[in-house]
Amino acid sequence: MNPVASLERPRSAKSQTAKAQLQIRERILNGVLRPGQRIPELAMVAELGVSRTPVRTALARLAAEGLVDPIPTGGYAVRAFTQADMLDAIEVRGTLEGLAARLAAERGVAAEALAPIHDCLDRIDALVAQPVLTPEIFAEFTVLNGRFHEMVVGLAESDVVRSMVARAAALPFASPASLVHPRFPDPNGTRELAIAQDQHRRVIEAIVQREGTRAEAIMREHVQIVKRNLTEVFGARPRLALVPANVIVGGDSGGAA
Repeated sequence: MNPVASLERPRSAKSQTAKAQLQIRERILNGVLRPGQRIPELAMVAELGVSRTPVRTALARLAAEGLVDPIPTGGYAVRAFTQADMLDAIEVRGTLEGLAARLAAERGVAAEALAPIHDCLDRIDALVAQPVLTPEIFAEFTVLNGRFHEMVVGLAESDVVRSMVARAAALPFASPASLVHPRFPDPNGTRELAIAQDQHRRVIEAIVQREGTRAEAIMREHVQIVKRNLTEVFGARPRLALVPANVIVGGDSGGAA
């Protein structure tokens, strides 16, 4: 399927869900939705301009990312987390994904197992080739980026590694789909995403060539993009000290991993 053509169907359920997920995540990160606050579902529907089903699906996905917690009586509340929580969670995920990449390289991967990954990378190439980064392109990128990382972990063919990565990705902002961006439209935004895409291709190249140490190193370095961006965000904007437990919520960031 042509990824650019898919962006021309903004009313699709997939596009609407990605839009809602992206924008609710940004509201959590910049403190509009505060720790412990119940997320008003109907208000989100009105603010985001999407239907109720995509908002519900987006909230369920954000719960899987560790950003919101389900409420026993129904709905979701923002989970409390600190800056250190976010950075540590990203580091853990990168370490585990690096292990997965190394195991895949050392054990070898059949050509047919790589076909879906190459298709995913081709679709990302089409996105980063666009001259201006828009919310729709960025939302599509986050979906494909998450899929790529999931498939790399799958190449290790280890239920243990897959389970541990899933647990790490459920921590706040550790999921590879947990991406935010400071501005739209951004004439330079796709160049930033192209850096991450280059690392995507290099790690697959290392796996194919059975270079385990190199594959692991690239994958671990890959997540540093997100860590650097989050660190810059917290250093550039006033921190909001939120209760409970000295919760800090930062502003926007770019980048992808």
